[in-house]
Amino acid sequence: MAEATHRESGEVLIVTGMSGAGRSTAANALEDLGWYVVDNLPPQMLRPLLDLTELAAGVLPRVAVVVDVRGRDLFSDLPEAMRALRERRQIRLLFLDASDDVLVRRFEAVRRPHPLQGDGTIIDGIRLERDRLAAMRESADVILDTSSYNIHQLATQVSDLFTAVDAARHSLTVLSFGFKYGLPPDADMVADMRFLPNPFWNEELRALTGEDADVRDFVFAQEGAKEFIDAYSTALRPVLEGYQRENKRHSVVAVGCTGGKHRSVVMARELAERLSTVSGVAVRVKHRDLGRE
Repeated sequence: MAEATHRESGEVLIVTGMSGAGRSTAANALEDLGWYVVDNLPPQMLRPLLDLTELAAGVLPRVAVVVDVRGRDLFSDLPEAMRALRERRQIRLLFLDASDDVLVRRFEAVRRPHPLQGDGTIIDGIRLERDRLAAMRESADVILDTSSYNIHQLATQVSDLFTAVDAARHSLTVLSFGFKYGLPPDADMVADMRFLPNPFWNEELRALTGEDADVRDFVFAQEGAKEFIDAYSTALRPVLEGYQRENKRHSVVAVGCTGGKHRSVVMARELAERLSTVSGVAVRVKHRDLGRE
């Protein structure tokens, strides 16, 4: 009954995060998906807006609210407002982040000051904002690090995350990657496939990828490969079920090998296939480094 009430009341997504991390791009992407987007709303107005969504669920089935430090002193009320509202409704929180050096470059590129820097520097404003946002980042349902994204890639990522997916209560991304290009910053869990022999050193397989049957056969012929995927997929099932009970709507399982081309691709695909049978979970596969040289 409670779940039906949430659907009738419409979905509510709070979008916040670091200035310069792409809130405007995310808001535009959500609007393109059919969400009703409210920008720069003071936290004190969240409850009246929530009342409105319940009165007009048929007209406003999906509402996204951008709340950020442009609200100045009003923003300090956001954590308390979120706690109160979550006791009443299921509300998701998207937190957009990026590394300090990337944020500095973005502010310098547009020649605008950070909203909190005052008489200090851009980095002073960034550090102050991180302090103010720490509690919100901790309570976020989805943390999206945009450091390596351009605006088109960010819009695609937001679209992937928040396009309606049937009745799924949890969206799982299984992401293959190469350790030599760095860990995915938004990974909730990381699995290391470098315990398996690398197909790269096999001349017949080097030019192929983990999407080719010959590479898949090679990987699963190795000692420990099948045992690992059996155990890991079994171990993740109760995790995904627990995420649903705790209303965590999205997670990323990253599967890595050296270059992100062979072993991690094979294992990510196999893991996604096995976890797609978990009730209430929508699974997708992404290969971060497959096209790199």
